[in-house]
Amino acid sequence: MIAFGCSVSESEPYFRYAEPGIRMAAEPDSAIFSYAAVGTIGRTYNLLLDAAARHEDLEALVIVHPHTEIADPELCAKVRTALADPDIAVIGCAGASDVRTIAWWEGSVSCGAVTHRYVEHGGGELPAFSWTARRPAPAEVDTLDGFLLVLSPWAVRTVRFDEGLMLGHGFDLDYCLQVRGAGRKVVTADLRVIQHRSLKVIGDLELWAEAHVEVARKWEGRMPGLETSTIDWRQRARRAEAEREAARALAYSKRLAADARLQELERSLQQATETMSWRITTPLRRINKWRRTRSAGENCSGPR
Repeated sequence: MIAFGCSVSESEPYFRYAEPGIRMAAEPDSAIFSYAAVGTIGRTYNLLLDAAARHEDLEALVIVHPHTEIADPELCAKVRTALADPDIAVIGCAGASDVRTIAWWEGSVSCGAVTHRYVEHGGGELPAFSWTARRPAPAEVDTLDGFLLVLSPWAVRTVRFDEGLMLGHGFDLDYCLQVRGAGRKVVTADLRVIQHRSLKVIGDLELWAEAHVEVARKWEGRMPGLETSTIDWRQRARRAEAEREAARALAYSKRLAADARLQELERSLQQATETMSWRITTPLRRINKWRRTRSAGENCSGPR
């Protein structure tokens, strides 16, 4: 039995996006756990794990963010195929290798068929993580984006989310680091998913920077690429690193906004050029263009 779970921090997005996707992908015997968010993300997610772990026939637990819409009717079949490898413990739609911080997208990104749907600039959609190069899924990665996580029975019963991470950001990296530390694999899969979210990569930059420091402090010396020294400048270095990654995320947000604005203008142009008046006046525009071109040519040639 493949179970589905969601920490419902906002009811409207859940009923609009997450629940319909879960109902579409779920099988007749699937258990569905939708819990109101309590405390930290880790706390509610561990309640989902506890509920799923009580099912002896559990094959996987799919944890969905309220703003995530599953759009893949073959999700359960794909999950079973991936988990046929007993070393795989966690599956996701997007993730990265060569990760050093909670800004995991600065690593080598691997992504399935994920669409980013937004409401700014009249609404639209873009390929997720379009600001960076993306390897296709499947791929083994260091961490996954927490908007959709598929946990094996071993992961559900063995590894817990850190309830002490108070700020939310980085919970997915922390969990994946625990799984990899136990000798299991974290992988991306080619699952079709729609993210309904703002064009902003990071909402609250100050909160994100503090979370960056929080996770870096926990994994100091145990995460590849981080120093093991304990001298005081490490705190300042972590803060500077967080601010740098936040600035990059802001730049990515601006790029997404520019792409969305371009799509809006293209839609407006297409609508304008498909009207009857536009088609009727096409010959007149061609004549005017010919006149301007001829006039420009005569001016350039000068007196004879």
